[in-house]
Amino acid sequence: MSTRILIAEDNPKQAEVAVAYLRREGHQVTWVGDGPAALEKHRELRPDLVVLDVMMPLLDGVTVCRVLRAESEIPILMLTARASEDDVLRGLDAGADDYLTKPYSPRELAARVRALLRRSGALRDRDQPVLRTGDLEVDVGRFEVRISGQAVVLTAKEFGILEVLARTPGRAFTRAEIIEKAFGFDKYVLERTVDAHVRNLRRKLGDNPDDPKYVQTVYGRGYRLADLS
Repeated sequence: MSTRILIAEDNPKQAEVAVAYLRREGHQVTWVGDGPAALEKHRELRPDLVVLDVMMPLLDGVTVCRVLRAESEIPILMLTARASEDDVLRGLDAGADDYLTKPYSPRELAARVRALLRRSGALRDRDQPVLRTGDLEVDVGRFEVRISGQAVVLTAKEFGILEVLARTPGRAFTRAEIIEKAFGFDKYVLERTVDAHVRNLRRKLGDNPDDPKYVQTVYGRGYRLADLS
């Protein structure tokens, strides 16, 4: 079964190009032109991924992103005409997994979509290891995280960061290394965005930010996952 993608974009010409390209990639694609329609279609279709423009009529993309994130952990790719760090972090803090700055090429859009779907599990190979440290389990194949057997729901990028750290507990990774290993081709990811994802990751893991049990800060270096074995 092909993956289902919802595109919320108020520019019909840009939407037409994105829809056509993603359909050629084999996805089922639905397009809407405003924020309320995006929420309605998401609840109706339950897609595998949402591509969400920041500037939309009636309800802006950041607000829509917050509502979607409160309802589900669906991967969300934000489209923005602004490329400042503050604008990017605003979208990430709202719950977006990735962002793409306009103008963009359809090939890059398709690559971002593939990466998010792969990390979310929609395109993931199930024959993958379960990574463990102490009571924390990272099931790579099933895209699941558990603490003492209790599920912890993460976004695709949070899971990607945790997977990188969990493959070598105790090793300190720089932010640049995390970007390369977790986000791959995405040369536009800023090191500050890693910090934003780590803050959210710690919150979901129940980590005390002043004395984290799992995701620890290595000053002057980056982050590591505590070796609790």
